Amino acid sequence: MDELLRQRAQVAEVYFSWGTMPNGRHAAAAHANLTAAEAQRRTEMDLQTLADHGFRFNLLLNGNCYGGRSLSRMFLMEVCDTIEEIGARFGIASVTTTSPVLANVVKRNFPDLEVRASVNMEIGSIAGMEYLADTFDSFYIARELNRELDQLRVMRDWCVKNGKKSYILANSGCLRHCSARQFHDNLVAHEREIAEMNNGAEFHGICADYLRGAADKAVYLRRLSFIRPEDMAQYDGLADGAKLATRVSRVPAQILRAYAQGRYAGNLLDLLEPDHAATLYPDVIENNRLPADFGARTAQCGHRCETGGECSYCREAFAAACVRIPDYAVADGGDSCDHTK
Repeated sequence: MDELLRQRAQVAEVYFSWGTMPNGRHAAAAHANLTAAEAQRRTEMDLQTLADHGFRFNLLLNGNCYGGRSLSRMFLMEVCDTIEEIGARFGIASVTTTSPVLANVVKRNFPDLEVRASVNMEIGSIAGMEYLADTFDSFYIARELNRELDQLRVMRDWCVKNGKKSYILANSGCLRHCSARQFHDNLVAHEREIAEMNNGAEFHGICADYLRGAADKAVYLRRLSFIRPEDMAQYDGLADGAKLATRVSRVPAQILRAYAQGRYAGNLLDLLEPDHAATLYPDVIENNRLPADFGARTAQCGHRCETGGECSYCREAFAAACVRIPDYAVADGGDSCDHTK
């Protein structure tokens, strides 16, 4: 909260979920140290503080699945009642959802709200936007296009011509083209039901195991789709805004501060959600040690490494930036990581 207030001029809107409604992360009322009622009161106090300081709000209705309630009249009425209550108390500027049904209901009943397609819908083409042009006012573009500037520009041009807005997710720690993402997002949407079951298995995504087990650690740079704070300027004019994911981060204020300032000295993985810092420990990726042209090169390289092309850029960049923590703490920059030698 303190960092949000300090960075007020840099923050276009604050997004939030409500109560126990499924969304793209854990329910707002699910808190490790607070009861559901206490967590709800905390949310309301925070929203009031931010509203008093003039922040705009985006309500998240972006659960990947609403199960048997997805089309029910009672559920749709509950959503409308919730929007009406929150809007009257704190104000809402926009709603983000993965559900075309919810988008239509919100659009019909609250025509002044911007209805935005969630990044979880993985919309990465003009066709994907055209299919839902009558349903959504704006679109989060698929994470994978963060490193496809030409395609981002094409989609942005379409949005401008058709009276739509486009947004990007800047600090995603998700694997590019993750084949388990939909399954994982569905589990998150049903986390309350799953928690009540006598489960015989656990699933926390495949990204951590994949990164930890990779022999070539350059995958941390090559297979993720993050944009560094220093590289945000090259996206000017390519989107109406950049979302920062912070809801399950250990250091949300640090993330906000880094992107607001456009620079960061420290472990790059700490800025991502999920952050993956534990999978590389005791090594870190020192952001300041990455080449100055990292953003420009990786956003326009065409990913030749994935199609048999020869390129050692990410491997060399990782070798330069990877630092072992014990050495890093006592020496200027520390020694290189063993696995890059």
